[in-house]
Amino acid sequence: MNVQIISSQGTPEYAVIPYQDFEHLLEAAEMLDDIQSFDAAMKRISSREEEIFPDVFVERLLADEHPLKVWRDYRNFTLAALASACNVTTSALSQIENRKREPSVALLKQLAHTLGCAMDDLTPTGL
Repeated sequence: MNVQIISSQGTPEYAVIPYQDFEHLLEAAEMLDDIQSFDAAMKRISSREEEIFPDVFVERLLADEHPLKVWRDYRNFTLAALASACNVTTSALSQIENRKREPSVALLKQLAHTLGCAMDDLTPTGL
């Protein structure tokens, strides 16, 4: 790299480089920033601060399948196991998943806690 140093009173003040070298340094800085962002994201994922979801999970939500069913399946809960963990009947959960019944706030809170998600994540988009 060809660098010209411009000094003032014996102190370097500016470094002048060819534009092509500047573009190369800019690309390298952007790549370094991308790598650092990726590493930070992977650290959050490995420490379970963030979670990634498979395509099928997102596709089911976009297809307007009830979020409770999608989350329950994703966390590998049967209807009976989730009902038992939340002290509610299997029938009640089935009715919620089939949009025949609305969960109480207390039940929604318990479901979210058990499934490891936010209460809003269990609310259908149409509500």
